[in-house]
Amino acid sequence: MKVQPRPFRLKVSKPQLLNLGCGRTFHSDWLNLDLQSTDSAVREYDILSGLPCESDLIEAVYHSHVLEHLTQDQGERLLAECHRVLQPGGILRIVVPDLEQIASLYLQNHDQAWSGNKSASSRYEWMKLELLDQMVRGQSGGQMGRYMAGLREEDSEFVLSRVGSEYQICRSPDLPNTTIVSHGPSQQRPAKVQSKSWRERLAGWFVEKLLGCGARAAFSESLFRSRGEVHRWMYDRYSLRTLCESLGFIEFQVRNAFESEIEGFDKFQLDTYGRNVRKPDSLFVECRKPLKLVGQRGLGISPPLLRKTA
Repeated sequence: MKVQPRPFRLKVSKPQLLNLGCGRTFHSDWLNLDLQSTDSAVREYDILSGLPCESDLIEAVYHSHVLEHLTQDQGERLLAECHRVLQPGGILRIVVPDLEQIASLYLQNHDQAWSGNKSASSRYEWMKLELLDQMVRGQSGGQMGRYMAGLREEDSEFVLSRVGSEYQICRSPDLPNTTIVSHGPSQQRPAKVQSKSWRERLAGWFVEKLLGCGARAAFSESLFRSRGEVHRWMYDRYSLRTLCESLGFIEFQVRNAFESEIEGFDKFQLDTYGRNVRKPDSLFVECRKPLKLVGQRGLGISPPLLRKTA
């Protein structure tokens, strides 16, 4: 049985910044939520059970490479929750893999490879993996991980331009994760992890005894696909704008990793490290929850935290 983090409600006396599904990329000025915590600055919480905040409370909500791991219905519910908890005028910043860019590069390099361009052929192979692998893989890392691990350094420039720091992490798994923005050591709870692993092995043994080796393999793949690594949907700027506007967001804009309507966003280093982009294959967008109306007139105020920075 899957054990979910215990629910809680945020107790805050002033508007806050909320980072959802943060993984190992977070900042102490934000309220950081993830299904599993690797740092004391991250609260364990399942965001699919609704956000643990009162309505109209949060100044800005941010999530990076989270939405694509949810089904369409789950993603819509999450964005609706983001709208609920944001204060009037609050900003939602979403980062996802850019389906439009992936598809464009796939077709471009396919045409060049078909015409005999050998360098385009290797780029085409990577773009095919980038398009498909994380949707269909049955084990951690998939074919993308194996491709990067075996890639010659002289052939790595294109892949590095697509995945950023994740390339070096894949090549040298023992290196510290350079995408961590933490304060202090990050340690998982070994007893909890070991207990879960033991239960899964026991369940797999029973499945094999009852239904055979094929059923155990299917059970193991199902467990893997439920852990959040696979992509369950993909977005481009048009589909994401359509979804956000259907939920009541306004002022949808495509950004880059270095610009935001959230004041001082660059100092948090959530999408960047120095002058480098953490996930170069991303689509960065922001939209706003409308100001509440009083009669026929807007409140006419703009929250102080929501000023553009570059």
